[in-house]
Amino acid sequence: MTIEKHSKQPPSSGRVRKKNQSLILKAAEQDFLEHGFKGASIKSIAERAGIPRANVHYYYKNKEAIYADILSKILALWDSSIIVCDEEPAKVLGDYIYAKVMYSKTNPEASRLFASEFIHGAPRLQAYLKTDFKTWIDEVKAIIQGWIEQGKMDAIDPLYLLFTIWGATQHYADFCPQVTAAMAKDKLTDHDFEQVAQTLTQIILKGCGIKK
Repeated sequence: MTIEKHSKQPPSSGRVRKKNQSLILKAAEQDFLEHGFKGASIKSIAERAGIPRANVHYYYKNKEAIYADILSKILALWDSSIIVCDEEPAKVLGDYIYAKVMYSKTNPEASRLFASEFIHGAPRLQAYLKTDFKTWIDEVKAIIQGWIEQGKMDAIDPLYLLFTIWGATQHYADFCPQVTAAMAKDKLTDHDFEQVAQTLTQIILKGCGIKK
């Protein structure tokens, strides 16, 4: 299965289409998370969304198409947070860390579904990983290496830095029950996420030898 936009046009207005697809995708996220890709079904997704099964099929041929659309939207969300070289590393990395933490706050289901796809070998993301993702990684590595050569940060492996940021920020979505249990809370507050971002930024920048 490839990640691509669904081309079939719905019979109703763009507003109704957007609303219905949003309901379908939200319900599908929950179904995929609870039952896995194999266990999820169009019937269950339709019931969760409160939409007739036939209507779901009008927008999506099968659950593979729904899953592909979810992944494409997650990738678009992830790709919206970029690392560029026209700012100082403290600002760029600080903004990137903050954005990633906020994704864990506002899109926890997407983060967990994305993690689940990788846990299962990322079979539906192979084309992306070999193309757009590889291009992005190479560009970011070059930016970080440039900061190192300019003496703006310590000589560390750019990939390990990125792995650390991804793991630390997405932990608050992927392992939320563990986090809330440790903090003796039912859920994390807006203040908690702000503190997470501030703390991770301080730790990571200091570890890179970057002064704010």
